[in-house]
Amino acid sequence: MNKISDDILFKVEKPTRYIGGEINSYNKDTDKVDIRFAFCFPDVYEVGMSHLGTRILYHVLNEREDTFCERVFAPWTDMESLMRQNNIPLYGLESKDSIKDFDFVGFTLQYEMSYTNILNMLDLAGIPIRASERGEDAPIVMCGGPCAYNPEPLYDIADFFAIGEGEEQMNEIMDLYGKYKGKGQKKEFLRELSHIEGIYVPSLYEVEYNEDGTIKEFKPLYDDVPAKVKKRIIKNFNDVAYPIDKFLVPYGEIVHDRIVLETFRGCTRGCRFCQAGIIYRPVREKKTDKLLEMAEQLIKSTGYSELSLTSLSICDYSDLQNLIHRLIEKHEKDKVGVSLPSLRIDSFSVDLINEIQKVRKTGLTFAPEAGTQRMRDIINKGVTEENLIDSARSAFESGWSTIKLYFMIGLPYETIEDVVGIADLAQKVVDQYFAVPKEKRKKGLKVTVSTSIFVPKPFTPFQWIPQIKMDDVREEIKALRSSIKSRNISYNWHETPVSYLEAVFARGDRRLCDVLIKAFQKGAKFDGWSEYFNFDIWMEAFKECGIDGDFYSYRDRSYDEVLPWDFIDVGINKKFLIGENERAKKAEITPDCRLGCENCGVNVNLEGKCFEGALFNKVQ
Repeated sequence: MNKISDDILFKVEKPTRYIGGEINSYNKDTDKVDIRFAFCFPDVYEVGMSHLGTRILYHVLNEREDTFCERVFAPWTDMESLMRQNNIPLYGLESKDSIKDFDFVGFTLQYEMSYTNILNMLDLAGIPIRASERGEDAPIVMCGGPCAYNPEPLYDIADFFAIGEGEEQMNEIMDLYGKYKGKGQKKEFLRELSHIEGIYVPSLYEVEYNEDGTIKEFKPLYDDVPAKVKKRIIKNFNDVAYPIDKFLVPYGEIVHDRIVLETFRGCTRGCRFCQAGIIYRPVREKKTDKLLEMAEQLIKSTGYSELSLTSLSICDYSDLQNLIHRLIEKHEKDKVGVSLPSLRIDSFSVDLINEIQKVRKTGLTFAPEAGTQRMRDIINKGVTEENLIDSARSAFESGWSTIKLYFMIGLPYETIEDVVGIADLAQKVVDQYFAVPKEKRKKGLKVTVSTSIFVPKPFTPFQWIPQIKMDDVREEIKALRSSIKSRNISYNWHETPVSYLEAVFARGDRRLCDVLIKAFQKGAKFDGWSEYFNFDIWMEAFKECGIDGDFYSYRDRSYDEVLPWDFIDVGINKKFLIGENERAKKAEITPDCRLGCENCGVNVNLEGKCFEGALFNKVQ
């Protein structure tokens, strides 16, 4: 086994991806720790380092004296080729040691198209891909993250899955492992591990199928293994672990190269397409004073000049204007800017954005999601055309001339008129610009319309709905393109079959694990990158495994069907999700939770409050 050397790093495109040693990274004496953990992000360094959850759990694990957590990212193809040629196994960035010799190899599952990279990383490390083929000497492979809410397509890849929020859970896992390390009792460890809330061990469950291919029964093999796996949540979010003095600063540029400050978790909006809005309930806020204190420490420990406030719906933070005003008041002199992700058009505030602009000019991004009011009501977006027009006019009057608009196509119960409505809505935004007197508006209008293809996800009201077929996607894109007339509107779209595979794996069962392995063996990797995605490989893999992908993507499911993820308890009643789908069919809206409880079940099932925000009563 060889280690990475300078002569290899000189040959790759971005050597800073592979060297480690960044500001605020950990460096421990490997002889003085009991547990070694490889935290793996199955994509390139720039993407993985931008993921906040990776930074948080890296910090949580390294705060333990007995544990050394190192980061591992998928090497780009130039580096992978050199590693294989020179017999260099996949290694941890901090020590450069092979992760094959670690105790744990953990993967975060952020999107389905990263699954082949997981297999490639295990293979590059010399670790058997299948859990059923790994012996006592192999590391224990775990997975977590949003895609773990349907873990079944990876059931024979991971030894176990962590469902929910991991800040407390990871410590319990490490504490338990300390009892078993070195005793050759992997099966016993996994059995006891299944008793920890939020842990799913696939080998401890069996599945029976009906003749039509649907699931007949999903049950544990032993009485002490829970039939339902309940997601883990952090109840005291104000005091949860956060790397305020150890926030990693990379040498090279990454996708989100700034301080990221998480203001709250959860969402009350109830958009029917949004999985995150369900699985991260209930809403839990950090207090303003706490966020201000954290921001000051993060700025000192990183030297960054931009701070991004993040959450699922940032405009819903109950004290947002006060928070932004105080942040800018305190840090404006040091030229530290504040940025927000995409804005809801019904809560857009020119005053708020103008406050942010004092330090640094930012672009404006709105997400109407659909082109007609009927469609926005179906998906329960809770915004109107008037909201968008008012926001656009206010922005143009205040000196903006560039606006990005995000939409989805292929939504449930959509018609071609709904799709063409996207072009009509964009044109109305253009008209608002020209309605502003010349002397008031800024030159150079540019409205960018972007569409993505809707993928039905588990634990949403649309989890039973067929995905739109690829031919229909092309027709919708063609109709939309021909409907856009203004030269001031540019249109970005995707008509790639990647969304088909996303839908297959998002709602797949454990029979897909063989397809995944077969596709990897045929060369599939970096499927989320258009230059490497090869649809033909996947079609061959389905055929050779005797699996019909259409069964998972294009099939309408009945409400009484056993779904592959039904054994996971996210705190939301299935009856609520069914009711939401029925309301969608009639284009009926469900009000924001803050306007009254809609009985989703989270406050009862998770034994907690729906809103952990000190100022929540002020916005009711």
